[in-house]
Amino acid sequence: MSRNFYILAASLGLFALISGGMSLVPSSFQPGLPANGSLWRMIAIFLFLCALVAAFIGVMTNLFEQVDRRSEEARQATRRRRRGPADKRGGG
Repeated sequence: MSRNFYILAASLGLFALISGGMSLVPSSFQPGLPANGSLWRMIAIFLFLCALVAAFIGVMTNLFEQVDRRSEEARQATRRRRRGPADKRGGG
């Protein structure tokens, strides 16, 4: 699940870099596109912030999945420890 957020963050970051680069290109090279450099910078900032949010969600999702996995492993280990001696005593 967190891998999807990492991919989303990377693609948004790439588009933010492209938008930031477009703000540096002169308007004569951009026929039909918004020529205002501040608009491209604003889009780049917005995409970059969205990429940061997606990366943060991916990290938090990864951390919570790891906590769930470790707590489940600990629960199974304690269950095995409780059952282990009882099986040895009752089996003979």
